[in-house]
Amino acid sequence: MAKHRRSNPKTVRSAAVASAVALGATAVITSPAQAAEVVVPNTDYRVEVAGIENTPGINNVPGIDQWIPSLASQAAPVAYSAEVAAPVAAPVQSTGQAIVDAARSKIGAPYGWGATGPSAFDCSGLTSWAYSQVGKSIPRTSQAQAAQGTPVAYSDLQAGDIVAFYSGASHVGIYSGHGTVIHALNSSTPLSENSLDYMPFHSAVRF
Repeated sequence: MAKHRRSNPKTVRSAAVASAVALGATAVITSPAQAAEVVVPNTDYRVEVAGIENTPGINNVPGIDQWIPSLASQAAPVAYSAEVAAPVAAPVQSTGQAIVDAARSKIGAPYGWGATGPSAFDCSGLTSWAYSQVGKSIPRTSQAQAAQGTPVAYSDLQAGDIVAFYSGASHVGIYSGHGTVIHALNSSTPLSENSLDYMPFHSAVRF
């Protein structure tokens, strides 16, 4: 008659707990390793399980350091997100603002009758030169510029629009935004930026 050995309930329960912890980590131990002690919190049940510390992802099991005290001293693995932020595109500069920037770069340049830059300008020479910097060709004289562009109301002015002044549109400048205009006024005044109210408004156009 075979002998039956009575199982120790404490040992059986400890083995069951260890198995549950290993299964909860959803991993299989594929190589031998040193045993780590597995403890059931708030009890004196404990058992050694070989290789459990090396189970992939076991550090992510909530409260695992209470079951396997030796894991408490190990840093949890860094979680890397697969989502990569797309690079932020630089804002596209408007053509009008590019015209303003070109004209503004010449502030302080001398006035020259008939001059079209790049060192000296008359009023329509400045507007023609600034527009050419963005690849636009416009009429050469102030009257022709005021007559051939698309009319723009004073209240609808945008950066880069051409503003004509005085009777007969004898003078032009480039609207720079915020109520100012960049222009080449006369031989005694270098190219400057002034308020629209600096001269009597005639009309405005956009090309």
